[in-house]
Amino acid sequence: MKTDPTDTGGLFVGRRPGTRPVRYRSLPERGSGRRRAFDQSLTWAILALMFVVNLSFWGPLPVGWLWIASQVQYLTDSVSAGILAGFAGLMGTLVVGLIALKRLDVAWILVRRAAGYDQRQGRLVPIFAATCIVGTIAFTFWLLIVEGPGSSLGPAQL
Repeated sequence: MKTDPTDTGGLFVGRRPGTRPVRYRSLPERGSGRRRAFDQSLTWAILALMFVVNLSFWGPLPVGWLWIASQVQYLTDSVSAGILAGFAGLMGTLVVGLIALKRLDVAWILVRRAAGYDQRQGRLVPIFAATCIVGTIAFTFWLLIVEGPGSSLGPAQL
């Protein structure tokens, strides 16, 4: 009788639909040298694209939607409409970006398996964490050094 929560999806009465562990048939076969080199370069390209999409969450997307919100506010003469357009657009773009990242992560796993590696987990979480670190450092540098409060001892900024 299976009553282990890891076997039953956390329930003691049976497994919930769609919660069965993934089981791979066998280890993937190694391809030729050219095929492995192509697959390796493709995996690096997918990882770079994932990194760029993640970094866009930290700058270009918010700035772009702030500009669009300002245009909506100017055209409608309503601050509320501008805020709503900017917030809704940014949230929608972030969700679409996360969906794209998840699909890229699955594609990365498939390319790695096609190259002959026993790849079972993606790299979305480490890339997301790395871009959070890079984004935080870049924002802190911009806030404190580039556009910062300035020194109260020095001359006033013009």
